[in-house]
Amino acid sequence: MKAISWNVNGLRACVDKGFMDHFNELDADIFAVQETKLQEGQIDLKPEGYNQYWNYAVKKGYSGTAVFTKREPLNVTYGMGIEEHDQEGRIITLEFSDHFFVTVYTPNSKQELERLDYRQHWEDDFRGYLLKLKAVKPVVICGDLNVAHKEIDLKNPKTNHHNAGFTDEERGKMSELLDAGFIDTFRYFHPDETDVYSWWSYRFKAREKNTGWRIDYFLVSDDMKANINGASIHNEIYGSDHCPVELEYSFDS
Repeated sequence: MKAISWNVNGLRACVDKGFMDHFNELDADIFAVQETKLQEGQIDLKPEGYNQYWNYAVKKGYSGTAVFTKREPLNVTYGMGIEEHDQEGRIITLEFSDHFFVTVYTPNSKQELERLDYRQHWEDDFRGYLLKLKAVKPVVICGDLNVAHKEIDLKNPKTNHHNAGFTDEERGKMSELLDAGFIDTFRYFHPDETDVYSWWSYRFKAREKNTGWRIDYFLVSDDMKANINGASIHNEIYGSDHCPVELEYSFDS
């Protein structure tokens, strides 16, 4: 299976910048998007051959996720079942016969780290949610996790230390998640590759200079190690301040 994840930073704006052309060219079996910034009925997208599922934030024009899948899931759930976390449309989980597929848009700690404490609480609850899924069957997680895990994952680690997305606290929570039995698939296949990012600020010609961060991920539970075939980042694709990331995986069934 070929899976794509993309933080579109406003799906309507991304559609105006060629989203459907990229969607069709990538021809994924599952295509997940984050930060749709939509409410129900605000867009009419019906890609042929796909089932689609949407999770909208209560707050208008904020957050939101969606998944388009050729393979019909057995079940779909929205959020992690904890009310304080489930108001912002951040999680969709698809259950298939052989695995769970989760897309997530992790809360940003924001400037001055005003939401860092909440972010830490979210991280613990989300990890617990994933471990419950993992106890049932293998798990694929994708999305904007809003953290550059290691210094290799952003252009300027020294000047960004303690900034949102590269605090010791956020990086530590990412380490806790991986240590709990999950694999960062891009680093699994490309352990030492540098200067490969998935997000660039709109300021200071950051994308032109490739002054970026790798904050968009595909993770898999460690019982899927034999099932993953490749991971890549489509930094040639424009339309958002993020670019799509990809995972190829397969099951015998």
